[in-house]
Amino acid sequence: MELKLFQVDAFAEKVFEGNPAAVVPLEEWLDDELLLAIASENNLSETAFFVPENGRYKLRWFTPQAEVDLCGHATLATAHVLFEHLGFSGEEVVFDSRSGELRVRRSEAGLELDFPAGWRREIGIPLGIDQALGSKPRQAFEGEDCMLVFGSEAEIRALSPDFRALVRVPGRGVITTAPGDEVDFVSRCFFPKLRVDEDPVTGSAHCQMAPYWGERLGKDELLARQVSARGGTVRCRVAGERVKLAGPAVDFLVGTIRL
Repeated sequence: MELKLFQVDAFAEKVFEGNPAAVVPLEEWLDDELLLAIASENNLSETAFFVPENGRYKLRWFTPQAEVDLCGHATLATAHVLFEHLGFSGEEVVFDSRSGELRVRRSEAGLELDFPAGWRREIGIPLGIDQALGSKPRQAFEGEDCMLVFGSEAEIRALSPDFRALVRVPGRGVITTAPGDEVDFVSRCFFPKLRVDEDPVTGSAHCQMAPYWGERLGKDELLARQVSARGGTVRCRVAGERVKLAGPAVDFLVGTIRL
């Protein structure tokens, strides 16, 4: 069996920045164990698999460790592959996923994702989180991830995470965020439970952060920067219970998987 493989840097204006994702088009679903094995072999934060269905696409995402409910950068990468490589001629791609219907359209900023806003509930500061990160947050929120709010961009950049300790924090992963010096907010995101210690640019995390910063700053359109080593810029627009995330994508490689 041979499968096409595309590796795309999402939320990136050039290669080696943003977040790399693998995209594997399928005609029909393979066994879940094989999908996970391919994702583990790729060893990227996400591998996206999709199957066409009635003019739409069924979309699934796998880390090297597990299937996840939502992934922004791999969705952007998948839409890029459809637009640039597989002859999709429409202005908007519609995906069906474990997080419901997701849409991606062309925009001036590249491609714009239409995602559900993430839920959150304020909680007390988790015990020992200052030792696990090297700094103490000012606020903590419970959602799909644990979101921690700090006072400055400098604090986010200086975090020195103990990933073994972060595994014990409830939730899928740990989002750290603060006001930005030149953008509305910055972040770093850690997912050691999924074998992704630090994710370069995390679309799904912005679905949780953008509504928070939109309320705090009193604006619906926000410019965000994930200040990981690779780094990436995400343009966010809060629209009720939806969040629009926009950014460019670039090809890194096109290859063939032989099974």
